[in-house]
Amino acid sequence: MTQAARYVAHTESGHCHILEARSFEDAALTFAEAHAPWAEDDALRVIVQAEDGGPEHCFVIHLDTEAVEACG
Repeated sequence: MTQAARYVAHTESGHCHILEARSFEDAALTFAEAHAPWAEDDALRVIVQAEDGGPEHCFVIHLDTEAVEACG
């Protein structure tokens, strides 16, 4: 079982939140679930980084299906 880690997640507008999740993808989905009411489209682009730094990971969350895919 993967332990939860702390991640920083934000949209391109820069609203950043620290949250606990089991993976970068899980962090992106958790962020989208909390902020989907403000999404104007059917998808939300979320950028996730480990709280202690490292590279950023970009994901697109499809709000109708909750499918997570890497930004292309």
